[in-house]
Amino acid sequence: QVHLVESGGGSAQTGGSLSLSCAASERAFNDYDVAWFRQAPGMEREFVAAIRGTGPTTYYGDSVKGRFTISRDRNRITVNLQMNNLRREDTAVYYCAANYPPLVRATLFRNSEEYGDWGQGTQVTVSS
Repeated sequence: QVHLVESGGGSAQTGGSLSLSCAASERAFNDYDVAWFRQAPGMEREFVAAIRGTGPTTYYGDSVKGRFTISRDRNRITVNLQMNNLRREDTAVYYCAANYPPLVRATLFRNSEEYGDWGQGTQVTVSS
């Protein structure tokens, strides 16, 4: 089990950028699969991006592909989400989630039920 803390949320204009960070104090976090999900008011939780704990393989939701980039900094024990070309529909609370032992099937990364550790969430608001 790891304790996750998100940071970096805030406000941006359409077309702008924001960067989110998910930090843990446990170095074992570097071996966890990590994902970002988001939830807008009245909407279901949506998969955004994920990165494997066993290597650099990444996965993205269709709505963010080509605009968002997930990456891992093993020295800082963080997983980051760079969000570019933001749209109003990106407005949501963004949650970091972690899983161990590593998932095998790629399709499982999109399923929030596969993740046992969650951060508290950080608000992202995009306005025109």
